[in-house]
Amino acid sequence: MTRTKTFQDLFKRYRRPGDFVISLLSLFFALFLLISLPTQTEWVPRQPFYAQPSFWPRVAVYAMAIFSALHLVGAMVSERIHGRGEEVLYWLRSIEFAAWFIAYVLLVPKLGYLPSTLIFTNLLAFRLGYRRWVWFAAATVFSVAVVIIFKGFLQVKIPAGDLYSLLPAGDFRLFAMIWL
Repeated sequence: MTRTKTFQDLFKRYRRPGDFVISLLSLFFALFLLISLPTQTEWVPRQPFYAQPSFWPRVAVYAMAIFSALHLVGAMVSERIHGRGEEVLYWLRSIEFAAWFIAYVLLVPKLGYLPSTLIFTNLLAFRLGYRRWVWFAAATVFSVAVVIIFKGFLQVKIPAGDLYSLLPAGDFRLFAMIWL
């Protein structure tokens, strides 16, 4: 077994799983930003070049486009290590949790903060594989604690849910709309 490496061995690049996909997405995003630059920034008359409001955003976006293109070229010419499909599927799995959060945000105005948080935490506990009642109790306690902290202590203004309008008029309905 030899431990010495040549100069070329030190700089040999292998295409890791997902390199091509990430470099392609990065280049597309950089090109989108490049196309959007004229509408998002401006050049002010009689200002020095380096003091223009558009100068540093342009430097950053051009650098991103150049380095993304270099990354893409590097990914295309490098030896491929298999497993890209599994890597991409692994990334896509994270989108599921973004969908859970979007569903939660859409439920809050309909059901109210406390009921939505209770449903969300318990469904997520179930989704993550926690099936014993202890975990559902912990998720429920966590939900109540979150509502108390955010609505009670931090005074975060979250609109009352449409569900609360179905409660009978009176003190409990007012309490639910303000604190739950």
